Amino acid sequence: MTTAPPVDRSAILARRARVLSPTYRLFYEQPLQLVRAEGVWMYDERGRAFLDAYNNVPVVGHCHPYVVDALTRQARTLNTHTRYLAELPLQLAEELLATMPPELGNVVFTCTGSEANDLAVRVSKAVTGGTGFIITDFSYHGVTDVLSGMSPEDGGPLGPGVYAVPAPAGAGGPEAFGEHVRACLERMRADGVSLAALLTDTIFSSDGVYADPKGFLAEAVRHVQAAGGLFIADEVQPGFGRLGETMGGFQRHRVVPDRVTMGKPMGNGHPVAAVVARPEVFARFAKRRHYFNTYGGNSVSCAAALAVLRVIREENLLESARRTGEHLKRGLQALAERNPAIGEVRGAGLFLGVELRPNPASGLAGSAETKRVVNGMCRRGVLVGSTGRHGDVLKIRSPLTFETQHADLLLEALEQTLKEKE
Repeated sequence: MTTAPPVDRSAILARRARVLSPTYRLFYEQPLQLVRAEGVWMYDERGRAFLDAYNNVPVVGHCHPYVVDALTRQARTLNTHTRYLAELPLQLAEELLATMPPELGNVVFTCTGSEANDLAVRVSKAVTGGTGFIITDFSYHGVTDVLSGMSPEDGGPLGPGVYAVPAPAGAGGPEAFGEHVRACLERMRADGVSLAALLTDTIFSSDGVYADPKGFLAEAVRHVQAAGGLFIADEVQPGFGRLGETMGGFQRHRVVPDRVTMGKPMGNGHPVAAVVARPEVFARFAKRRHYFNTYGGNSVSCAAALAVLRVIREENLLESARRTGEHLKRGLQALAERNPAIGEVRGAGLFLGVELRPNPASGLAGSAETKRVVNGMCRRGVLVGSTGRHGDVLKIRSPLTFETQHADLLLEALEQTLKEKE
């Protein structure tokens, strides 16, 4: 896999700077202009292929023909909201619930994961009467005003009543996570803050990717539910089979959430998301408040999401994610034995984190080395990202259609990049 020379994209960069807000950011030192995609491959304006090991939204692969056909067929037929009787939202709700524990029996559709998490927070306050929330200390949960106060990765202050506990990498590691939550509950009681919910991304994506040991989340959930609070499993990133074996990350921990939130991977990028909950939770909320999302659960989005579920089943993508993920993880661990720049390999299925150490070859460490590696791999035609409080973890999160030959290309690009001199 060769390194390509940079392309002059100054004209489009100038237009972008002129018309788009500076709040927008671009990936990579040499930004990519991507014009089409298929499966696990994305292509720039010159036709150069890039192996996508980063984008989680096209969960069954870019432009999957079955999903594209389903949504375009429905777009030619009808696209309306859920205040009319319609088959597709019901079918989607039934098929989603079939992937969940039987205790979870109701669905509300939204358009984005941020909307789903925002609604889950609102429901928690309404049904518990509490205002306090527990999150991890470098988590990310969405873009609304409320969720920005629950997303310390963004760099802003915590919102009122929001308490942060160390991620599973903190003192004592994953096994101590339950104790950190228990101690946080005591702090909240001492502060006179009533508990509403624990909100966690079930693979702790922004904290640095922590999946193991299976079951470490269960103790924290028990403490919260015993204290009268609810557990919200944020599955926007780890859901829809990404971790292999199970559809949701929470299922690896053998817990039953009070609510599960999902985002745009549900529609392979089409704007559809959802909150799944215990029926009694939504029933209590509905007695006090009304909620309607104008185009959450619209006909076209439901058709896309149903197609995604069918592709996951018929192409056996959970097993594929497990098998390919294990192959890639073994390859990364073998590479770590040969290269001192790799500290730890974490994750499950096709969601892996590679923590980097100071690299003798480049002379760099921490976020500087990770940034160098991410850009070096991009030059070699492989797209990955970075995560973690210190920005020193490579984030590998490919579509579920990633196969072992693609994993081998990634491993080759990473080994070559780690050997580069600065």
